[in-house]
Amino acid sequence: MQKILSSMRRTIDTYNLINEGDKIAVGLSGGKDSICLLMGLKNLQRFYPKKFEIIAISINPGFDFFDSDYLNKICKDIGVTFIEEKSFIKEIVFDERKEKNPCSLCANLRRGIINSIAIRENCNKIALGHNEDDVVETFLLNLLYTGSINTFSPISYMDRSKITLIRPLILTPEKEIKRFIKRNNITPMKKVCPMDGVSKREFMKELIKKLSLEIPMVRANLIGAIKRSQIKGWKIDH
Repeated sequence: MQKILSSMRRTIDTYNLINEGDKIAVGLSGGKDSICLLMGLKNLQRFYPKKFEIIAISINPGFDFFDSDYLNKICKDIGVTFIEEKSFIKEIVFDERKEKNPCSLCANLRRGIINSIAIRENCNKIALGHNEDDVVETFLLNLLYTGSINTFSPISYMDRSKITLIRPLILTPEKEIKRFIKRNNITPMKKVCPMDGVSKREFMKELIKKLSLEIPMVRANLIGAIKRSQIKGWKIDH
């Protein structure tokens, strides 16, 4: 947890992600990233100079094997309030519309639901578990498929909902999260999405792995390029 907390705190301090009195809704999917984020924020809460609250919100998309009891136990074990919101995402995206590329619509529906719950629970911020690898993959997806230079921001304010999105793991490599999960004998919830492993994001993940064999510094170079690119919300570390 020390390495995770170190990179999280560096990100939080660099981008001013947490302020005194914040109430943060953590998006808990049951995957390794969201579990690591929730546990990291709970640990940080104990010694961080700015006092803040956290709750966990899980959107049940209606897929088989979604285990709300498992998510509830994770939260109970560390003393965090757990809120499950049932949805019709599976029915809308896969059964009715039969989307061939469902990821964008699914993400938008999830975002809308979690925003609504966060507002209802008087949260002013939502924390999402995107890691450094997600940032690089999204950067390449945008560059290669749409010709745009863009990716997730560490922090962004949503005018409509008046909610601020924060991503405390955005400078934490996926391998460190996997190491944390393994060392603590945590079993992430079984993947429930039928598109898992066959999306364009998976293709980008494999592409970066191959590039890394030829260019060992490729990840660091891409993150450096993102920080220098003037993408909204990013800045060069000092």
